[in-house]
Amino acid sequence: MKKICLYVLPLLAVACSKKVVGSGNDTIPPPPVQVKSDVSVWLTDPSASILFKPQASTSLVFAAPAATADVIEVDDKQSFQVIDGFGFTLTGGSAMHLANMTAENRAALLKELFATDSTFIGTSYLRISIGASDLDATVFSYNDLAAGETDVNMDKFDLTPDKKYLIPILKEILAINPNIKILGSPWSPPTWMKTNNNSKGGSLKPDYYDAYAKYFVKYVQQMKAAGVTIDAITVQNEPLHPGNNPSLLMQPEEQAAFIKKSLGPAFQAAGITTKIIIYDHNVDRPDYPITVLGDADAAKYIDGSAFHLYAGSVDAITQVHNAFPQKNVYFTEQWVGAPGNLRGDLNWHIKNVIIGTARNWCKTALEWNLAANTKLEPHTPGGCTQCLGAVTIEGNAVTRNPAYYIIAHASKFVRPGSVRVSSSLSSGLSNVAFTTPDNKKVLIVLNEGNNIRTFAIRYNGKDVITSLNGGSVATYVW
Repeated sequence: MKKICLYVLPLLAVACSKKVVGSGNDTIPPPPVQVKSDVSVWLTDPSASILFKPQASTSLVFAAPAATADVIEVDDKQSFQVIDGFGFTLTGGSAMHLANMTAENRAALLKELFATDSTFIGTSYLRISIGASDLDATVFSYNDLAAGETDVNMDKFDLTPDKKYLIPILKEILAINPNIKILGSPWSPPTWMKTNNNSKGGSLKPDYYDAYAKYFVKYVQQMKAAGVTIDAITVQNEPLHPGNNPSLLMQPEEQAAFIKKSLGPAFQAAGITTKIIIYDHNVDRPDYPITVLGDADAAKYIDGSAFHLYAGSVDAITQVHNAFPQKNVYFTEQWVGAPGNLRGDLNWHIKNVIIGTARNWCKTALEWNLAANTKLEPHTPGGCTQCLGAVTIEGNAVTRNPAYYIIAHASKFVRPGSVRVSSSLSSGLSNVAFTTPDNKKVLIVLNEGNNIRTFAIRYNGKDVITSLNGGSVATYVW
């Protein structure tokens, strides 16, 4: 009698059968193997049309180390930054599309996006614009005046443009997740404060530094009165890109001067604890935040720096962290271009926006634009015409796009307060690991290649054997 053992990958369980020589029935099936599940798995595999689905994981069990070339070792004894959250920018246009849904359909979608139980994705961080972004239907600030007028005391400051869509949607989101953190970013000051009196380009006049600081104070205070707490603000969205509409050119020396002379003291005098975050632009210019933070009088008011990845390499963020390790770093924007390509977008964004930013000390990772319609509207004249929302909303119909799945792989499991921990790199298997507040381990793994990869996840000297198809990503939780 001869035993034949079948080792079935990616499963760690071993099934043995007995072959009886000379019998009419060559194989006697083995009894079912009952295996305790140690690891749950959520998978997105474009080649198999699997879109962020839980997988049968009853055989993924930690056991003795396996003989496999590829090992990702998770070491929670080495810890790094605390995570604030993962999410999207809720533009004015996104809020408009949500508001135009029926109450029932909107409630269902918001629950899917922001609730933390069941199969919902648990978005935990939102960025909004202070005034209009380029994905609003019109350009506006909260203090638009007739030509030649000024209002340095902010007596005419008015949140009315956001009271129709943005604030009501934020309040519905807060009813689902009261702990979600909200970051506000301006695209432009009121035009009367600018050197060119235009929403596009120009610079902030030094004579209006104090007035603009009061503008921020009023914003935080009036949003709070409306039921929305602003956890942080960035001083200027993309300060080196004055070609957008709206936009502003603000060099690092100007940003430092505005913070130390006006914004920081104004927040302090008003008792505002909202964080001040600088830069909010591409990683190819680490010298910008380093210059601002190098001004000690400005730095004392600054929580940290924010980044986008339309130029440069994500590891440049670590240069800023290493220069000022006591200051935080955040990743606040990356767009997916229409019409979207799930395989390509998933691979690049998971590698860079989710894994790359976390491995370079970022406390957040945000995708640009929660929602648009099928025409990629609205946008301002000169604003982005190809920005694909995480969801496309047409009436009450909802289509989930690449950014939805990119964020879901982190947001559902890596809850605020989680801590990034060490995980070893294996060529072609990008990964990042975390310990959650309830002491679970989360490992996100991307197979960057085209072929299936079998590998071990090693934790506390034991292995789980698993595999991923080329171009797929999995989140492992134990």
